Amino acid sequence: QNSKEVLSLLQEKSPTFKPVLAIIQVSRAPDEILKINEDTRVHGLALQISENSFSNKVLNALKPEKDVDGVTDINLGRLVRGDAHECYVSPVARAVIELLEKSGVNLDGKKMLVIGAHGSLEAALQCLFQRRGSMTMSSQWKTPQLQGKVSTFHVGSSILSAHLRKGKGLEVYRLSSLGLLCNSHPFHDVTSLNGIFVVYIPCHSAFTCITCFPFCPLKNMVSSGRRWLREQQHARWRLHCLKLQPLSPVPSDLEISRAQTPKAVEVLAKEIGLLADEIEIYGKSKAKVRLSLLERLKDQADGKYVLVAGITPTPLGEGKSTVTVGLVQALTAHLNINSFACLRQPSQGPTFGVKGGAAGGGYAQVIPMEEFNLHLTGDIHAITAANNLLAAAIDTRILHENTQTDKVRRFPCWPFWKLGINKTDPNALTEEEISKFARLNIDPSTITWQRVLDTNDRFLRKITIGQAPTEKGYSRQAQFDIAVASEIMAVLALTDSLVDMKERLGRMVVASDKNGQPVTAEDLGVTGALTVLMKDAIKPNLMQTLEGTPVFVHAGPFANIAHGNSSVLADKIALKLVGEEGFVVTEAGFGADIGMEKFFNIKCRASGLVPNAVVLVATVRALKMHGGGPSVTAGVPLKKEYTEENIQLVADGCCNLQKQIQIAQLFGVPVIVALNVFKTDTRAEIDLVCELAKRAGAFDAVPCYHWSIGGKGSVELARAVRDAANKGSRFRFLYNVQLPIVEKIRTIAQAVYGARDIELSPEAQSKIDRYTQQGFGNLPICMAKTHLSLSHQPDKKGVPRDFILPISDVRASIGAGFIYPLVGTMSTMPGLPTRPCFYDIDLDTETEQVKGLF
Repeated sequence: QNSKEVLSLLQEKSPTFKPVLAIIQVSRAPDEILKINEDTRVHGLALQISENSFSNKVLNALKPEKDVDGVTDINLGRLVRGDAHECYVSPVARAVIELLEKSGVNLDGKKMLVIGAHGSLEAALQCLFQRRGSMTMSSQWKTPQLQGKVSTFHVGSSILSAHLRKGKGLEVYRLSSLGLLCNSHPFHDVTSLNGIFVVYIPCHSAFTCITCFPFCPLKNMVSSGRRWLREQQHARWRLHCLKLQPLSPVPSDLEISRAQTPKAVEVLAKEIGLLADEIEIYGKSKAKVRLSLLERLKDQADGKYVLVAGITPTPLGEGKSTVTVGLVQALTAHLNINSFACLRQPSQGPTFGVKGGAAGGGYAQVIPMEEFNLHLTGDIHAITAANNLLAAAIDTRILHENTQTDKVRRFPCWPFWKLGINKTDPNALTEEEISKFARLNIDPSTITWQRVLDTNDRFLRKITIGQAPTEKGYSRQAQFDIAVASEIMAVLALTDSLVDMKERLGRMVVASDKNGQPVTAEDLGVTGALTVLMKDAIKPNLMQTLEGTPVFVHAGPFANIAHGNSSVLADKIALKLVGEEGFVVTEAGFGADIGMEKFFNIKCRASGLVPNAVVLVATVRALKMHGGGPSVTAGVPLKKEYTEENIQLVADGCCNLQKQIQIAQLFGVPVIVALNVFKTDTRAEIDLVCELAKRAGAFDAVPCYHWSIGGKGSVELARAVRDAANKGSRFRFLYNVQLPIVEKIRTIAQAVYGARDIELSPEAQSKIDRYTQQGFGNLPICMAKTHLSLSHQPDKKGVPRDFILPISDVRASIGAGFIYPLVGTMSTMPGLPTRPCFYDIDLDTETEQVKGLF
């Protein structure tokens, strides 16, 4: 009755909760047990077989938290040690004690004889009796002169029997005080009383009262369910953070990463509440997280959602990834607050080109950094394979339609209903209908789908394909894009489930037919194959920071030619794992005018998530550039203006910082400025930036030193973020998606970039008209623009004004769900600089350690 009342209370708080008991009747190997151990739908596991019939290995394969019979060594050991509140006790043993106590028997000082019990039941009974002050002895039924032994127990002694003789009824001995007869394996021996305990309460030397009740480990089941519910609720992680010993001068990123030994990824996963069957381990330091976690934690409240953006950067970057990592290290390792960093996976193009990796830097980075920056778990390779399969399908389809008759071709082509054909029998089709069914009639001049490669290669920006004799003269001009510019990368970043990803992949428009209708991946019959190639890539990648805090690395669309944010799925899973009081810190590429604007208008629309705060990263170096300082070029030493104090340049350059703060305020989200401090920055410069940022409307402005000392250097920033997030935001979108495409582009140009107006090329206008006619006019806008200026001209620093924003072309990513205008001349395939990073990268063949990566 007590268990029933407890269960009712639990179900009042969680109406959908129903404890589930799994019963294994035959098992000589632990495989089935291990499978049920990790099944989150099962709260208790019982073995309906005699302990003598399975090995100790099988017995102890049971997860102690689900062992409702209390038979595992761990549960028995805890009971013997006296930790009964931390273990499950055999329901039979517990019932025996309760019945004896309810019958008024004082067990203290009594002699207890346990007959016929063995294994875990015997151990549990002896332990429970002894803890109540009884002296306990055990005996088997076939022991000679058992009745003689029974007679030696004086009045007040008790006898417990766990014996039922099949087909011979009950064997009863004359008892001096109390006898209790029960079957310890009622389900196993179904012929013996069908799982019923028989309790005899004697009067003098005769049995006068019989009580029956069904065997059921109900109390343990309710306890197991209650524990499971508690685990689903927010709890502060018991995270073992890794200690840092910062050196001065600060070593290279690779040296720092290599000096820290990361935790085994399965240990990290357990610390943050992931179950063993929810991760797929890659090596020692990486794991993919399965999407089933979202179903398990669907009732869990989300944590706080924080975006890290930046001011208009120099070509060197201003450290958004470093700030992101430093912030979560401060929150978790120093303030004991659950937090997760969600970062983009870097492309190998910049890693071997000019920018280097994107794992953070100094004492605020993701480790191992060489794993992070190179192949990781192969997601970008999967995108490359899927993208190029679709590209091959397009050109192959055109070739075969032009060289074969309609009746020869056998394509899984357009569904009849899409062609306006109501027939279901292929033999009933007319010649015209067969032609419609067999032909896509792709217009080669409208193909927008390009092949991709994860390498910076300027010589693939324009190519001619189909020049071999076997292609029968069907050649055309095409190009390669960088892999992360593929629409499939954007689909991966914006999807929220495997079903949604498959639908998005099928909706991707690759061209138009000769009648102006869109041709999709689904029309080409390739959707299923694309989904197969992407089935593992959809799972976020779990890694850790230098201080052992969790990081998701997932998806990596560029922010200047795509939307520049990590995946929706990584954010959603992280928000569940941190709990209501925790923080998820995610990053948007480049300046707030690009990455942040797209985060709000594209990613937040797709995810339905609402951000609580924005961290705007600035550096004295970038502000000096915007204040009129000399140009900054990658690979070229900085001029003295950047290495010496110059208050005037900093003051003049803060106009860009102020503009970016205003952009964030357009969306109603509180802004904290994080000044990423370099060793050449002076106190006067730092104080000036913080003061001007607060005057511009920032919630707070904080200098950060995570690069040199780790999370400890960003504790002040972490406190400011916590206060701003708790204040709440009044988030709003910049525009209504139902506006015409041109008006949405104009809104972004004027409100965000500060342009006077926009100018559409004839080609751009033609594309807008086509997309509107095809029904795509209600999609959000993803501007493809230089990240080095608020305008379309990279050399225009500060806050350019009164300029006309030229829109040279407009393209559509229908699967991803946005229209992207190209501003000015934008290349989707980067090139290598005069001195690429790959000159410094090498492998020590003795130790197999990577050298020169940064």
